Amino acid sequence: MNPQSFLDINKEEIIQTYQDLHKLAEPSWHEEQTANYLKERLNDAGIEIKTFESHFGFIAEIKGEEDTVVALRADMDALVQEVDGVVIANHSCGHDAHSTMVLYTALAMAASKIKPKNTIRFIFQPAEEKGEGALQMMNDGALDHVISLFGVHLRPEREVPFQKASPVIIHGSAETIKGTIQGIQAHASRPQDGINAIEVAAELVYKLKRLNLNTDIPYSIKMTQIQTENEASNTIPETVKFSLDVRAQTNEIMNQLNARAVEVFEETMDETKAKISWVMEEFVPAAVQNVQAIKMTETAIKEMIGVDNLVPECISNGGEDFHFYTNKYPQIAATMVGLGCGLTPGLHHPHMNFNLEALQYGAKILTQAILLASEQ
Repeated sequence: MNPQSFLDINKEEIIQTYQDLHKLAEPSWHEEQTANYLKERLNDAGIEIKTFESHFGFIAEIKGEEDTVVALRADMDALVQEVDGVVIANHSCGHDAHSTMVLYTALAMAASKIKPKNTIRFIFQPAEEKGEGALQMMNDGALDHVISLFGVHLRPEREVPFQKASPVIIHGSAETIKGTIQGIQAHASRPQDGINAIEVAAELVYKLKRLNLNTDIPYSIKMTQIQTENEASNTIPETVKFSLDVRAQTNEIMNQLNARAVEVFEETMDETKAKISWVMEEFVPAAVQNVQAIKMTETAIKEMIGVDNLVPECISNGGEDFHFYTNKYPQIAATMVGLGCGLTPGLHHPHMNFNLEALQYGAKILTQAILLASEQ
């Protein structure tokens, strides 16, 4: 059977699979039921699966004539967020949709009985929301022998409209800086005897707001959390914990931004005599465009939904741990498809929704891209 015909025949089943996965929403590193559901479907299709002891990520393969591999990656975890007053695991970033499309690409290829030139690998990854899953999968050898790698991400309507797709998502780099300000406690009537950690934090906010890089490339650094355990209103607070959200559209600008942030911390310590400690966490690198991979996905989009529905590029200020793969293996031809799906009101909104018809043509685009890459 032609793989695209398989996707046409199973349109309603694709939607049902998405709905099943949506109900199974599980947080990062806890994707057990999601992984079991996907593995059962792949096993039933006779697709070889490799699992790992330390997490629920896994890979599935359709063997080709050669050991070289073309790969397709899906993320499985959900966000943990407040939805209508209750904190739950919730698929508001579309990972359930991504897993559905990659699953049906695998099922379509298996049903077609096509013997590919290159082995086709399907990477089902944990913990994207933590920015840790791609690193773990690489440590487990998920990219061994890989020459081409594709991913997919639902896009908001304002970025890529419904029934359209982009062959590349140009994500920015993102990270969180978590820090502690250590002042000196004193009675509020004698502030000169202490160092007010909240005032030091305010100084940091002021300095970071004035931080300026000589570039037209978008970037931002902003304080998003500040906490003190001080319960007495008449005491100068000694300790403040803070978090900064840091973003830059390129890796080079992110490096500059980090260097300037360190300068700000050191200047503030020198001026206030407080101690500031910090650590940079949850880092994800910016996308680096690969012409070869973009051309393959561009061709797949044109062939599946028409040249008029091609959006040349999708620029996103958000981060994505997919780019760890190419950051470590720049020789791999890799890109992410930006799938227009009528998504509103936005990614990570607790009530994010999209047109489920996009699942079918998204799977068709991925299947065609894999077919093209598997014969390279």
